[in-house]
Amino acid sequence: MSTADPLGQVFSALADPSRRHVMDYLAARGTATATELTGELPITRQAVAKHLATLAGAGLVSSERRGRETRYRLTVVGREWDDRLGALRDHLDRRKET
Repeated sequence: MSTADPLGQVFSALADPSRRHVMDYLAARGTATATELTGELPITRQAVAKHLATLAGAGLVSSERRGRETRYRLTVVGREWDDRLGALRDHLDRRKET
């Protein structure tokens, strides 16, 4: 994916259910390490690291080194996307009910 298409990067990053789960987890808890996220997903720590790199490349998460660990959090843009996608999910759920 070209860096000249930032919107495409965001949608590509959000297309994967594991990355959406990472976004949900970070939205609920604020920050997490890759190891903490590995405990939440049925994938390896290496796979989690790759998902985090993809999300960071799309500008959805950022990282901060604290001592020996790296903590990840949603960026402001990531929080806005999480809110928008949550609203879309709610809308679609309401449509299914009718």
